[in-house]
Amino acid sequence: MDPLGAPSQFVDVDSLPGWSDAYEAKQLDCHQSPQVDVRSPFPYRKDINEKIILWKGDVALLNCTAIVNTSNETLTDKNPVSESIFMHAGPDLKDELQKLKGCRTGEAKLTKGFNLAARFIIHTVGPKYKSRYRTAAESSLYSCYRNVLQLAKEQAMCSIGFCVINTLKRCYPLEDATHIALRTVRRFLEVHGETLEKVVFAVSELEEATYQKLLPLYFPRSLEEEVQSLPYLPADIGNAEGEPVVPERQIRITEKPGVPDDASDEEGLEADLSFIGSHAFARMEGDVDKQRRLILQGQLSEAALQKQHQRNYNRWLCQARAEDLSDIASLKALYQTGVDNCGRTVMVVVGRNIPVTLIDMEKALLYFIHVMDHIAVKEYVLVYFHTLTNDYNQLDSNFLKKLYDVVDAKYKRNLKALYFVHPTFRSKVSAWFFTTFTVSGLKDKIHYVESLQQLFTAIPPEQIDLPPFVLEYDARENGPYYSSYPPSPDL
Repeated sequence: MDPLGAPSQFVDVDSLPGWSDAYEAKQLDCHQSPQVDVRSPFPYRKDINEKIILWKGDVALLNCTAIVNTSNETLTDKNPVSESIFMHAGPDLKDELQKLKGCRTGEAKLTKGFNLAARFIIHTVGPKYKSRYRTAAESSLYSCYRNVLQLAKEQAMCSIGFCVINTLKRCYPLEDATHIALRTVRRFLEVHGETLEKVVFAVSELEEATYQKLLPLYFPRSLEEEVQSLPYLPADIGNAEGEPVVPERQIRITEKPGVPDDASDEEGLEADLSFIGSHAFARMEGDVDKQRRLILQGQLSEAALQKQHQRNYNRWLCQARAEDLSDIASLKALYQTGVDNCGRTVMVVVGRNIPVTLIDMEKALLYFIHVMDHIAVKEYVLVYFHTLTNDYNQLDSNFLKKLYDVVDAKYKRNLKALYFVHPTFRSKVSAWFFTTFTVSGLKDKIHYVESLQQLFTAIPPEQIDLPPFVLEYDARENGPYYSSYPPSPDL
């Protein structure tokens, strides 16, 4: 209460529910018990979770030791976070900011809180995002969070309220930025957890869903949640401090770069060349033109071919993460649903939602890689609904061959079944030719499913979100029994 008896607009962080408090443990089926021998790089830590708070609200209203302001290099940015902080802090804040003489991207600078409930404000400048400079943007955003935390540690702060540092004006993809924010805070608390009692992520309604989705990856609230979240971690989880790792910058010096300790003179040039690319001084690709020529001549070793393929896939993956694929995502042609009877992740492909002649199929391939990369690290199954597709939805065999050739080996190894639902005679013939003469190792995994009742013997009805038109078609063709099954509201 303020002196006039009116309720205060400020919110005490101690009154907010913690991340663990909001968790309702989900009992897993006995067949889905967590494999505790396979631990996440971000294991369940109750002591760390108790420090984390996710709060939908204005960071300027938090009553904590310090809050974070996101701004530009002149500290005059007009974004909703900054404007609210300036409004509540009063005019003295602008005067003090002029003394700071700006702030460089990735740095953090401290001022008093003035009329705020928070004692301090930590100002930082997030990067402007462009896909071609994605690596630099990642490093700068990491520096923002790390420098804020380091400043809080140096000033012996008990609690800190983070806004979302990447503003819409700076075009940083929200989900990518959230991964960096959460893993940086997690790594800092693992080492310096005793210095901070509370870390609040103050988010807007637009940002809340993303934080709710990604927080369990870095702050799992039980062993079960840790195991369930493990497949969804991105390939790049940073180093021990959460900093993005750039392999090209990992240079280590040895006494004799390029030469192993036990190398003998008799081995000559051939031994030296075989060591290129694996020595500690630098990672070298060797003669790329020669490698390509050997590939065409069929003379490159299997190991070299696999390495070349992995490099190609990594390039596709990097492009997929940098590209704006929202138009492909809006089609709802590929999505994750529940698990099958064996506990394997179920991915759904809706054929009728793929307007092959109207979309950029290369972007469709990028979207497939973007969605599937973290799914394919463990066993999964695909359900393809061929229901009511026509010529405009038919995926070209050349596209399917390219997809099969591009994807990583884990996709093929961990795909345990492909359920082809409501196939036609023509689609069965096409699938037979494709799996017989174009790709190998897929034919035995395809199961043709004529009705949903057959599908439900492998995947429980409650574990798969079905498009309404699929239900209607199946009820019409195979009886009305399944028409009463509620469709997913999102499809």
